Amino acid sequence: MDGQRRAPRVLHVSQPVEAGVARVVAGLVRDQSARGWDVLVACPDRGWLAETVRESGARLLPWTASRSPGPSVPGETLALRRLVARADPQVLHLHSAKAGLTGRLAVRGSRPTVFQPHAWSFEAVTGRVQTATRLWERTAQRWTDLTINVSEAERATGAASGITGRAVVIPNGIDPQAWAPRDRAAARSALGMTATRAPTVVCVGRLARQKGQDLLLEAWPAVRRAVPDARLALVGGGPDEAELRAQADGSVSFVPGERLAEWYAAADVVAVPSRWEAGLPLVAMEAMASERSVVAFDVAGIGTYLGGSGTAVPPFDVAGLARELTARLLDPTLAAHEAATGRTVASTRFAAATSHETTATALLNLMEPG
Repeated sequence: MDGQRRAPRVLHVSQPVEAGVARVVAGLVRDQSARGWDVLVACPDRGWLAETVRESGARLLPWTASRSPGPSVPGETLALRRLVARADPQVLHLHSAKAGLTGRLAVRGSRPTVFQPHAWSFEAVTGRVQTATRLWERTAQRWTDLTINVSEAERATGAASGITGRAVVIPNGIDPQAWAPRDRAAARSALGMTATRAPTVVCVGRLARQKGQDLLLEAWPAVRRAVPDARLALVGGGPDEAELRAQADGSVSFVPGERLAEWYAAADVVAVPSRWEAGLPLVAMEAMASERSVVAFDVAGIGTYLGGSGTAVPPFDVAGLARELTARLLDPTLAAHEAATGRTVASTRFAAATSHETTATALLNLMEPG
């Protein structure tokens, strides 16, 4: 290139275009674009991620892919192989299970490949499917130059399943200023909440089995017995919405996964009832930065990250979840104290800039001199 060193070129691949994975990808894309890198993103040409890629100045490569594996995989793999050939990235960064499957089948080690599970896919299934998925992840390590785990718990889960290739732990992060605390009453008014003074629990996440909204709804009657005017807002959409609506009573509202900063502000407590996670989820970090108390199931060591900003109960302990939510709705002083602590913890421990810098260094180390 006329003696000039070319800008680092990375291709991110993601099937999810909404919610947590998409937000992590978007943060990396913005950061790497700001560094002057040549950033490309292969994802479905719809939803929030595609819009964000365009706004960031990165290049969008439309890639049609379904969320689950199945008969569409060969076609998705062929399409991705063509996109990779056209883009010619120095590093291929694959996000979550579908990109990890099709991307490694498409490239098969022919160029540096990074896989970031965002929670292992075999945790979502059982029986023979789980066995097959674990076998695939062990096999695919031959085509994986680096696995990025977001927590030591995720790395250990992989190692226990025989996934022993080169791996690093790079926790997710957030921009604390983007989640600066807002006035609760003003947020409730802006959102059009009718019960503006009601004790309110907010749960943000894709309406799917992983995120455990069904367990939260199982706990909810006990909360309502202790706090009759309590309200619950499930913020997000997903495949389980109809089933969850059938489980919910009139005190539960379902709202789109938008205006998240206002929904966090509207909450007295934020619930994180996930069945599994890779590490501390973005929702918990965002709630803490928004100065709201967090009550979660203690999966992937979530309790060790909260640092006094809430509490984590044993996984699937529905009665414990109800008890801790109730305690904070009945004692606003406790919730406020935890919320203030959470803002400090999120601002000092979970800054996205650190995560982005570490990721950039890891990718640069894989790139051949350009």
